[in-house]
Amino acid sequence: MNDQIKEEIRQYILTEFLPGEKPSNLRDDTALRTSGIIDSVGLLRMIDYIEERYKIQVEAHEAGVENFDRIEDIAAFIQRKSATGA
Repeated sequence: MNDQIKEEIRQYILTEFLPGEKPSNLRDDTALRTSGIIDSVGLLRMIDYIEERYKIQVEAHEAGVENFDRIEDIAAFIQRKSATGA
């Protein structure tokens, strides 16, 4: 399931924040927030997408770079939240 989540997040980022970018250039470990690809408004848009798509609630303290800087971090966060039913 983690690979599927990574691909869905990758496609969302490519569509919303990097139109025209080659998917191969957006790796699982590419920095998104610390590099400026996603700013604070973009983060809010991504959280809205994640909450809607995966039926989870992202708390304010969970929206830091530790969970939302790289695709692999985002996918791991979604899996943890989904597993706990939170």
